[in-house]
Amino acid sequence: MTENRAESNGDRPARAKRLPRAVRERQILDAAVAVFSQRGYHAASMDEISEVAGISKPMIYAYLGAKEELFAACIQREATRLVEAIAGVVDESLPPREQLWRGIQGFFAFVADNRDSWRVLHRQAGTQGEPFAAELTAGRRRAISVIGLLLEHAARAQGFGAFAEGQTEPLAAGLVGAGESLADWWLDHPQETPKAMSGRLMNLVWMGFGNLVQGNGWRPSQAEETQRGNEVSA
Repeated sequence: MTENRAESNGDRPARAKRLPRAVRERQILDAAVAVFSQRGYHAASMDEISEVAGISKPMIYAYLGAKEELFAACIQREATRLVEAIAGVVDESLPPREQLWRGIQGFFAFVADNRDSWRVLHRQAGTQGEPFAAELTAGRRRAISVIGLLLEHAARAQGFGAFAEGQTEPLAAGLVGAGESLADWWLDHPQETPKAMSGRLMNLVWMGFGNLVQGNGWRPSQAEETQRGNEVSA
């Protein structure tokens, strides 16, 4: 009897090791991002996320809530990771052009290494309405803030601090929008390299920003202004 009991106890599967909460949450979010990216928000199921994560559904609910809350948590985390990837490679001791180049490279390197994340952020979150659109907007604002500071430093370094007043934020928003559109195009053209994509965006924006931060802005000619005025009054 004693030997049988010992054998029986020895045959029992070992209890799963308890992991720190942060580790469990990371496992859940990693699985959720992959499933949401592949299935889309509505088609994704908590059963599949549970299976991919190797964590029971009750545990997922306990850690991160129901499907809507889990999707919002995915958006928050991936948006934060994206902003950190950009900010982490920008060295303020470098010339402004090099700072922007590094930031753009950091952006496309993130998209290259985290295509599921980008699909969730740009193709899923943006089409699901509230509250997910608000989460996406908050992440975009953080990215605009990082780029805006970079442009402000560039303008001040060139001695055009007045340009930075009221100008860098809308221009940063334009840069972020251009980057998002290029990254979305890239998902359908995966043969392109991160370096090639970075070069395209850098050429697109720096040819304009490089002049702007030096005080060289475009303005319509007098003839164009007159023509426009005639069209409006006609």
